[in-house]
Amino acid sequence: MPGDNMKRLFFAMLITIIMVLSHTAPLLQAEEMAKDYSGLIGMAGFSDTLLANHFKLYQGYVKNTNTLKDKISLLSNEKKYNTPEYAELKRRLAWEFNGMLLHEYYFENLGGTGVINAKSRLYKKIVENFGSFDNWKQDFIATGLIRGIGWVVLYWEPARQRLANYWINEHDTGHITGASPILVMDVFEHAYMTDYQLEKAKYIEAFFGNINWKVVQDRFDILI
Repeated sequence: MPGDNMKRLFFAMLITIIMVLSHTAPLLQAEEMAKDYSGLIGMAGFSDTLLANHFKLYQGYVKNTNTLKDKISLLSNEKKYNTPEYAELKRRLAWEFNGMLLHEYYFENLGGTGVINAKSRLYKKIVENFGSFDNWKQDFIATGLIRGIGWVVLYWEPARQRLANYWINEHDTGHITGASPILVMDVFEHAYMTDYQLEKAKYIEAFFGNINWKVVQDRFDILI
């Protein structure tokens, strides 16, 4: 019957569409969206120009992460796993993805008053692990003054139930396995050169004056 043939054709087309979508699902689901941090504009110690350029750089990491994911998905769909292209794209993805995510941690732990709640569990744990808040701060600042480009991260190490400051080289080297970032500071030149030239210590002082400790405390509270 003509009607039956049309039904068969419709279902055949529907199955084809589903199969195509199932193969391209990683492409459709992988897209990262750049977050809006324009609320930080006007923050003390950070010029509008510095922040605008920093936001643009962050958006580049988001774009490149999506591009790499799409290219890897295409190679995966074509079963081209054992190729130099697949290997190099996979290696690069960690760099771009971490560059994106670290910037999000960084921007999101800014915009505050720089004053930590001395009654918070985070403050008490810092004192327990470092002897005093000032000891922790001195160590964090000293880590940030290391020559080179990268990040300083206060990590929570669940395996050892402790907080520790680490230097992360570039975006993808030095992360602590199983640990979670609590406080993140960007020490690439683009984070401070526009306003502070080579005076990184003054930038770090401005960073501390704008830490949103509520965000940082919430990150810690979720983990313990």
